Amino acid sequence: MPLLASFVCGLIFGAGLLISGMTDPQKVLGFLDLFGAWDATLAFVMAGAVAVAATGFAIARQRTAPAFSARFLWPDRNDIDAPLVAGAVLFGIGWGLAGICPGPALVNLAGLSLPIVVFVVAMLAGMIGQNLFGKNLWRRDAVAPHTIDTASLPSRADG
Repeated sequence: MPLLASFVCGLIFGAGLLISGMTDPQKVLGFLDLFGAWDATLAFVMAGAVAVAATGFAIARQRTAPAFSARFLWPDRNDIDAPLVAGAVLFGIGWGLAGICPGPALVNLAGLSLPIVVFVVAMLAGMIGQNLFGKNLWRRDAVAPHTIDTASLPSRADG
């Protein structure tokens, strides 16, 4: 069931990208062109996505257990470190140059456009490179992520 739920969520996400036009790199580049033909569409899509996600997280935080898993796997870190900043900078540069990010690239992969195929291959190479070599670049004592017992977290009823 978790695999099916993931598949359905991916389909909904991809459909949302297609419907909103965010699979078109020119839409994204138009949003980043503040002093030219600025296109605010992306701002509205992002605002809608934040509203939907915030609602989903609010509902999830009130539940005692997730629907398709034994327990919640909430992040346990909220610090800003060098790998996070470097990754954000690289993501932003790539997004600004290409006008596309991983989600829309995977949706556009269905069209087998050479630039998109190259983008996805480069993205996968970067992900593999990070897994193989990146962890040692930043810290020698990297800690693997772990789960959190949500029973000890305060709920909205606790104030």
